[in-house]
Amino acid sequence: MNSDFRMVATTMFGFEELLATELKNLGAQDVESAVRSVSFRGDKGFMYKANIALRTAIRILKPIKRFKVAHEDDLYKKLMQIEWEKYMNVDSTFSIGAVVNSDNFTTNSHYISLKSKDAIADYFRNKYSKRPNVDVQHPDLKIHVHIQKDLCSVSLDSSGDSLHKRGYRTSTNIAPINEVLAAGLVLLSGYTGECNFIDPMCGSGTILIEAAMIANNIPANINRKEFGFEKWEDYDEDLFFTIQESLLKKIRSSHFKIMGFDKAPSAVVKAKENVKNANLEEFIGIHHVNFFNSMKEVFGQTTILFNPPYGERLNVDVQEFYKKIGDTLKNGYPDSTVWFITSDMEALKYVGLRTSRKIPVKNGDLDCKFVRYDMYAGSKKAKKNKLL
Repeated sequence: MNSDFRMVATTMFGFEELLATELKNLGAQDVESAVRSVSFRGDKGFMYKANIALRTAIRILKPIKRFKVAHEDDLYKKLMQIEWEKYMNVDSTFSIGAVVNSDNFTTNSHYISLKSKDAIADYFRNKYSKRPNVDVQHPDLKIHVHIQKDLCSVSLDSSGDSLHKRGYRTSTNIAPINEVLAAGLVLLSGYTGECNFIDPMCGSGTILIEAAMIANNIPANINRKEFGFEKWEDYDEDLFFTIQESLLKKIRSSHFKIMGFDKAPSAVVKAKENVKNANLEEFIGIHHVNFFNSMKEVFGQTTILFNPPYGERLNVDVQEFYKKIGDTLKNGYPDSTVWFITSDMEALKYVGLRTSRKIPVKNGDLDCKFVRYDMYAGSKKAKKNKLL
């Protein structure tokens, strides 16, 4: 019987509550949100499940030790006291990631990583006269050292590569949207697969793929080749396949349309390739269309969600570009809920529509807004009169 332990799922700014909800829905216990992370309890099987299924998590960390720490030498000594052979052996490769938020440490995170690496290597050398090797690219064990004021948490990274690397994307355009960001935006929009979905500037198709996986309840990381925990000493392959099978049984079929447009033929080719890699061809249609010359061709309520080019990606007149977005939506897309992300707050003024929501999010280091516009079937006035 697997016993429960505490874990931490990291995420992007603004997605903490989405992740907490995802964890609760999966069956996590004792869920607590923090900044860019959510802690929870579960057993080994749940750790596997969280890695396979969570859409808004970046990593699932398993804390193994917490202690007070005063300075670099103190950290070294306390790391030497951990029984590292529980987690790796002398022939294992490892890597260290460190985050430091403390006035006690004047050195940077890189130095803390090196100090931690020395402690673990010296532990094995003192005990076995041999030290394990560091492998930054494909280690057997990824270790995280997090120092907050005088408290240090040492965790094992059960994910390995960041969970945004879903395994379906081989073709990308310039500055493709991160998969975790795409999934988080779809969830923030409230889309669940109960209406049509359009990404009118779809690029390499990431938003469409994440939307289709949400609509059909397909686990986010089902296409990944491996997770960090598969190299752990206590990895249970039978348990992993049992968990994976139970998640696959919960897939459902959404019968609404999911469509992507792009004016660049190269983007259309890339998007189709990624959709094929994700095994979602039956759910997603990609079309070579310039959004500004388009009209809504599906009936009923539709969610429109896109990531228009902005900043360095936009080599056009910003004012004209955003005005065209507003005009196209106003004239061609009635009965739609429209969402898009932008870092250009000034440009939003030119859309010429009133936002019904503005949610602060981050795209990498960029401060962005995720904005919503409600497009009615007739005029807003007519809609109100209808309801009276």
